[in-house]
Amino acid sequence: MDKSRQTKISKYLSKHLRHTPERLGLTLAVGGWVNVDDLLSACAAHQFPLTQAELAEVVATSDKQRFSFDETRTRIRANQGHSVEVDLELQPQIPPDFLYHGTGEQSVSAILQSGLLKMSRHHVHLSKEVDTARKVGMRYGHPTILAIAASDMHQAGFIFYCSDNGVWLVDEVPPQYLSVMGDRVPAIKEQS
Repeated sequence: MDKSRQTKISKYLSKHLRHTPERLGLTLAVGGWVNVDDLLSACAAHQFPLTQAELAEVVATSDKQRFSFDETRTRIRANQGHSVEVDLELQPQIPPDFLYHGTGEQSVSAILQSGLLKMSRHHVHLSKEVDTARKVGMRYGHPTILAIAASDMHQAGFIFYCSDNGVWLVDEVPPQYLSVMGDRVPAIKEQS
């Protein structure tokens, strides 16, 4: 399948498995799962025919691993990023010392004032790698990387999760745990 078709399918699935499953007549089960046959039938009924092979290729080759099949390959879900109410059955995890968040430079001042907020999503998304955060930030213009003192947050009682595709999730990141990334991992501001 060509890259443009793959991107189109990925965006279509993201929209409907994360935000508007009801538009296709789908209901997300606990864990965010949808029966693959139901998804394929719903896509066809809404003038977006999709084959099992195309679906499998998008799941397998997505660089961000946005979707996953269950162990029987009869159900599919978006791994995170939902704006609809869903229990993804994620288990609390102990985060690494630092995690990272990429954003556009125009948002940095506001973020340093109010912290990172989940807005319309279930969680704030963080990455373990600076390069991943940089790629995310590039979607918003010139990227700025924020370092998050995740270990300090965890010790303060914040609960972290890690999705199937390695995205770290937390409800919020207060400003005192944030700093702008320089050439090395920065020292975190003292808590007041």
